Amino acid sequence: MHEYGGPSVLRIETSDVDGPGPGEVLLRQDAMGVNAVDAIMREGQFGTPLPAVLGVEGAGVIQTVGTGVKNYAPGDRVGYFFSMGGYATERVIAAEALIPLPEDIETDQAAAFLAKGLTAWMGIRVLHQVQPGQVILIQGASGGVGSVLSRWAKDKGARVIGVAGSKAKLPQVQAGADHALHAADPDFLAMVREVAQAGVDVVYDLVGQATAELSAKAVRDGGKIITIGAASGQPRHYASLTSKRGIQLIGGSTPQYVRPATDPRPASELFAIIRGGLLDDLKITPYAFEEARRAHEDLQHRRLTGLPILKP
Repeated sequence: MHEYGGPSVLRIETSDVDGPGPGEVLLRQDAMGVNAVDAIMREGQFGTPLPAVLGVEGAGVIQTVGTGVKNYAPGDRVGYFFSMGGYATERVIAAEALIPLPEDIETDQAAAFLAKGLTAWMGIRVLHQVQPGQVILIQGASGGVGSVLSRWAKDKGARVIGVAGSKAKLPQVQAGADHALHAADPDFLAMVREVAQAGVDVVYDLVGQATAELSAKAVRDGGKIITIGAASGQPRHYASLTSKRGIQLIGGSTPQYVRPATDPRPASELFAIIRGGLLDDLKITPYAFEEARRAHEDLQHRRLTGLPILKP
């Protein structure tokens, strides 16, 4: 993209790809993830330098390696997450950003789940250690991260209340949670109290400003609000909760806590739940590479029928 704006600013260009430099590999991409952060960058909210190639995750096969690369070789299947420049059929990428793919993990699964799954891992393993019996509420439970987070937390024994932004998404949220609520329901807080009388132990807020007030009312005194992303903008009034009600406010970014070059555990645990079938009901929806604009339109207008990936 050469300017910020709607999906129409995306266009396909053909260019030569330089060979990998020291510590880099040339990757042929077989699938690329499409994420909400891509749309946020496209709109200019992060001030992404232009021109820009969007996309932060993908998977494929290494073609050549640069000097100093010792752990990878041509022919290796790898994936990555949160490395800008993903919407490309080939790309050069730092070897330290790569994650080796086991034989039983499909390329499409890696492209669809790495960023979302490792963000969910951060939420339940780092920002808060989910324990059996805890009651957690997930704002944005129908999204990619929310869908994985709901299932993973429930699998760890938590009681999960998933919140949908629209009534149409309630069945989708219910599939991964113990309870599904609509954020605009006038009885929302009463229904939360039916599950957790004093309030929930933890709120995972994946939405931000639009849900901040409800999140604050739903959490118990001394509980936690975990902020991951802010699709509707950053919340404004959370800070007062720490002194008034003893609520812990915790946030962070996935690259801050997940470093595949030095710690293989997050990816290994994600691959284990994929392998075990925990995410089998989450559909992966492929778009042709040339349909990136349409994928963004479907994302913008909430027409997605599954986790979107681009396929060359």
